[in-house]
Formats: sequence, C-alpha cells, structure tokens
Amino acid sequence: MKKTVLTFGLISGVIISVLMDGSLLIANKIGTGHNSMLLGYTMMVASFMLIYFGVRSYRDNNLGGQISFGRGFACGILITLITTVCYVASWEVIYFNFMPHFMDSYWAAQIHKVQSSGLDAATTAAQVAAIQHSQQLYQNPFVNMAYTFIEPLPVGLIITLISAAILRRKTAAGPATAPEAITT
Repeated sequence: MKKTVLTFGLISGVIISVLMDGSLLIANKIGTGHNSMLLGYTMMVASFMLIYFGVRSYRDNNLGGQISFGRGFACGILITLITTVCYVASWEVIYFNFMPHFMDSYWAAQIHKVQSSGLDAATTAAQVAAIQHSQQLYQNPFVNMAYTFIEPLPVGLIITLISAAILRRKTAAGPATAPEAITT
C-alpha cells in the first residue's frame, strides 16, 4: 500500500498545490466571497479525485481485485493526509514568504460584515475583537498550519468514504458448478 499511497498522495498534493498557487494569482479578481469558496472547494475535489484512482489501483494491482471497505478507507485516508500536508506546506511557504498580508483583506471583509450587520454595539465590538484575535493567532505558523490543515481534510474524508464504499469488493465465491449427475 505504501507505494500506491505515496504515488497518488504526492500527485494529488502537487495538483492541489499548483491549483491553489494559480488561484492566488487571480484572487484579487475573484474576491473573498462565495466565488472564491466555490473555486477553492472545486480545486480540492478535483485533486482529491485521485483518492478514487489510488484505491482502485491498490485494489486491482495489489489485492487481486478485492478490497474491504476498511482497507479502502485506510488507503484513501493516507492519500488524503499526504495531499493535505502538501497543501499546508505550499500555503505556508507562499503565505509567510511571498504574501504575508494576503489575509488582511479577508479579515477586513469579516470585520466590515459584522459592523454592517446592524447588531448592537456590544455584540459588534465582541465579534470584531474575536476576529482580531483570530487574525493575531493566524500569524503563528502552528495555528496557521492547523487552520490550513482543516480546510481540505473534510473534502478528502468525504471522497475517501465514497471511494471506499464504491470500490469495495468482497471475496468472490468460486465459479458456479453444475451439480454432478446422480448415477446409480
């Protein structure tokens, strides 16, 4: 399983990293609303599709065409983890070395949304303070990694569950044989 997981996990990791890097080039045109979320999750689904192909390859090439749900899940979740680690590594390099103020517009949009929501002053102040606290936490690389890690993980988990369910095959019963003729 190790070779299959590494191969498909790294290919998926490269795909998700390249797609994320490319989307950052057009981020100003997309904005921080629903369009950017739709694009981001579409890229994740596209790269995580390799989970299906990885589990299928493992089943067909290593297990003689048979795989249990549990083994398919284990293969898929390992591919997911490798892909997610590549995603996190790519984001950390880009964010801290090339785009340290990238999230400023996101935080500003969140604050503006709260301030224009019509809430009372105390609630608005509390929510703005919480957003500013999250913004400060995000500057810590470990917190940043944790936030970034949990972005694609649910998508990979869902695709892993679906792939393991679709691809599972139990041991096939031997070929049906005709009953022997009874002779007396």
